Amino acid sequence: MRVFISGGVKNGKSYYAQRLAKKQEARPLYYIATMKPADGEDYERIARHKLEREGWGFITIEQDRKIAEILDKCDTGGSFLLDSLTALLANEMFRQDGSVDTGAAERVEKELTRVIGSIANIVIVSDYIYSDANVFDPFTEKYRESLAKLDRAAAISCDTVLEVTFSNVIVHKNEFGMRNSEFGIIDGGEVC
Repeated sequence: MRVFISGGVKNGKSYYAQRLAKKQEARPLYYIATMKPADGEDYERIARHKLEREGWGFITIEQDRKIAEILDKCDTGGSFLLDSLTALLANEMFRQDGSVDTGAAERVEKELTRVIGSIANIVIVSDYIYSDANVFDPFTEKYRESLAKLDRAAAISCDTVLEVTFSNVIVHKNEFGMRNSEFGIIDGGEVC
């Protein structure tokens, strides 16, 4: 099953996605880590995510750019958790030399679509950061617009689209007709 999960920042998406990826029966089980840490908060988040999945059997692949390269590094018959599109796009768009690649979204979208089409069992996480009415600088606005475009592409390519918000899961697309309990959801949308 191909699952796309979006929702607010620091809202439990990664932990929920880990549970969904582990429930898929394909092995090996890969965690595709896209965050390139920039500060102490990033290192703390990475450490927390590693601790949360400790003992779950994940093989961690650090892939902060060029996401299609995972197809050459991994058994595509396995189960994948890609966490996250948000970090992947930031890494591709905002370069270490200070330059900004405003065309990064098109390249990432092609690679992402190829990855989703090549892997039968994948869970993809992204942050829903583009719906507020604030106006930011042109580069931030381009990033938000680009992330929305990537999220749409992932949602179209995936069988299932879920939103995690305040420990609740909302099912937006469910092509397999799975019951809420199969997603780990109890009545009212709360994650069990």
